Amino acid sequence: MSDKVYAYFESEIGLIEICARDESLVSLFFVEERREEETADSQVIADCRQQLREYFDKQRTDFDLPLMPEGTRFQREVWSALLAIPFGRTQSYLDIAMQLGDRRKIRAVGRANGQNPISLIVPCHRVIGSNGKLIGYGGGLWRKEWLLRHEGALLI
Repeated sequence: MSDKVYAYFESEIGLIEICARDESLVSLFFVEERREEETADSQVIADCRQQLREYFDKQRTDFDLPLMPEGTRFQREVWSALLAIPFGRTQSYLDIAMQLGDRRKIRAVGRANGQNPISLIVPCHRVIGSNGKLIGYGGGLWRKEWLLRHEGALLI
């Protein structure tokens, strides 16, 4: 397995750190500052930057990148469910727990959602509370609101 490579993307709502290994994305986070020097460029990094630009320019609604998030089987099931939430739509933590077969897993779904290592591309920002309220987002609630407005999922 090769080393991780890091790169950055300046978005309208802040700096995004992109991390890849073996031509797959392993993480994507909003960060306040560059923690690593850009270590190398790769095709997946170039494709990610291009697709992020298209997303922020409202020219892309889905990402098409190889993903390799590291997590437990349950976390990967939750992240897979997140990938199925369409652009411009939201689901609740309860919706996802029920899709996974057990409404009692709502808190576990919330934890797995919060541990999503590939934010934005694995759209954890599209998960809201059962009451329709915006709840938690590692990149900050204001970014979650911005992303949902950008996607047309939040019109107020």
